[in-house]
Amino acid sequence: MGLNSRRRATQLVALLAAVLALALPAMGCGLMSDAGGSSPGAAAAAARAGDATLARAFEDRASGLEIEGAGTVERLLADDEVGSRHQRFILRLASGQTLLVAHNIDVAPRVEGLGVGETIAFRGVYEWSSEGGTIHWTHHDPSGDHASGWLRHGGRVYE
Repeated sequence: MGLNSRRRATQLVALLAAVLALALPAMGCGLMSDAGGSSPGAAAAAARAGDATLARAFEDRASGLEIEGAGTVERLLADDEVGSRHQRFILRLASGQTLLVAHNIDVAPRVEGLGVGETIAFRGVYEWSSEGGTIHWTHHDPSGDHASGWLRHGGRVYE
C-alpha cells in the first residue's frame, strides 16, 4: 500500500471514528468514554480502540488526529516553559507504544499528584514523532474554534 493510500485509509478511519463517536451515544451505545466518566468496561474499550488507532497513526506517520485513550505514566518530565507552559509526561499504552503528553497549563489546571505507574485517560490531538508521538490539545479551547480535550486522573477531569 502506497503512502497516499495509507494516508487516505488513516483519514477514513479517523472520520469513521468521529462519526461513531457522535452517532453511538445518540443511539444509547458507546465505544468512547466521555470526560465525565463511564463504566470501567466502556473506558477499557475506548483505551483499546485508541491504542489501535494510535498504532496505525504511528505506522502511517499521521498527525492531527483527535483521539481518546489511556496509558500508564512511565516518566514525569520538567514543564516546558517556552511560550505557553506545558506539563509534560510520557505514557506507555497497553500496546507498548509511548506518547509524550503536552498539557497546556496556561489554559487548563495542572494534573496534581500524578506519579509514575499511575493510569491517566486522555482526549487530545495526536502528532506523529519517531519516538511514538505527542498528544496535545488536552484542554478546552478558549476561543471555541477547536474540539476540546481533557485528561482524567484520580476521579478528576482536567480541561
